[in-house]
Amino acid sequence: MIGELKEKHKQLKERFEGVKEIAKPEQMERELFQLDSQMGKSDFWQDQKKAQEVASRRNVLAGKLAELKELQKRLDDTEEYIQILEMEGDEDTEKEVEKELESIEKEIGRLETESLLSQEYDFKDAILTLQSGSGGVEACDWTEMLLRMYLRWAEKNGFQVEMVDYQPDDVAGIKSATLIIKGPYAYGYLKGEQGVHRLVRISPFDSNKRRHTSFSAVSVIPDIGEDVKVDIKEEDLRIDTFRSSGAGGQHVNTTDSAVRIVHLPTGITVSCQSERSQIQNRAKAMQMLKARLYQYELEKQKEKQKELEGEKKDISWGSQIRSYVFHPYQLVKDLRTGYETGNIEAVMDGEIDGFIESYLKWQAVNKKDRQE
Repeated sequence: MIGELKEKHKQLKERFEGVKEIAKPEQMERELFQLDSQMGKSDFWQDQKKAQEVASRRNVLAGKLAELKELQKRLDDTEEYIQILEMEGDEDTEKEVEKELESIEKEIGRLETESLLSQEYDFKDAILTLQSGSGGVEACDWTEMLLRMYLRWAEKNGFQVEMVDYQPDDVAGIKSATLIIKGPYAYGYLKGEQGVHRLVRISPFDSNKRRHTSFSAVSVIPDIGEDVKVDIKEEDLRIDTFRSSGAGGQHVNTTDSAVRIVHLPTGITVSCQSERSQIQNRAKAMQMLKARLYQYELEKQKEKQKELEGEKKDISWGSQIRSYVFHPYQLVKDLRTGYETGNIEAVMDGEIDGFIESYLKWQAVNKKDRQE
């Protein structure tokens, strides 16, 4: 029994070292020191919005460091208990150590996922946009199903959601929707959802009960706030106003308060109808446009790098990442990682953590391979 405990402890120590290698606690300590220095300045709270972002980032870092230190202490303590057990066995102590190792294993598993969220904007809120593809009402219905899936995921994981744009179809479903998912590491968790989601099912809108394939595009970008400066010229914008098209009742405005902004050079379009006034909707739409343009420039740089490296470019309007097959069998499969499940009902009810975790691990492995 003691030999098994020693082996289990050894494995957990190795896994924890892997967590630290990715999380880079020394780097986190340096960033925490810099943030504390910023917060110590006399004019820190003059810009309330920026100050709140810095304070939020500081709290996230401090919390993660505290977790790592506490887990290290627990591993050290259990190692001492195992050494004592080798000298003088005690059945009750053995059971306590076994229980503690099981608890530590769960904590390491959680940190292994969180430690993969180490990129620059992973800790930010996420701006998630869904757009129905070709296929008419079938595609619009599929897009609404995906919207519900993400809303349920956010609810189950304690994230707040703000719906900023909602365009229903005339028959069923939605043409598009944009929501901001707020909470620590929302973007980091959801970034792997970007791409085209494909549905295969017997269409409820087909009287002949034929099988249909539908597509919906998901875009996920970080809400960068004031972190970066993006130069947007007024003459490059076309700004339209329209009446909000919410789900009904109090969500529908009687004035043209909703705002749509088109960035003419790139064709990027953003809309906001969540606020009561046109001024507030315009301000939020500009914030989203800035994030979209920043992401657009990053993607351009990546594509240029791929060309230089001789990587084949995808010329389609989006890259298909996941298939949801309802008929003739039931399977949801991520085409990048190979992760799959036959429990379609759970997935559509927001149980997508398996896909999120497998993507983060797959991304980390690919990044390591490129570095080597």
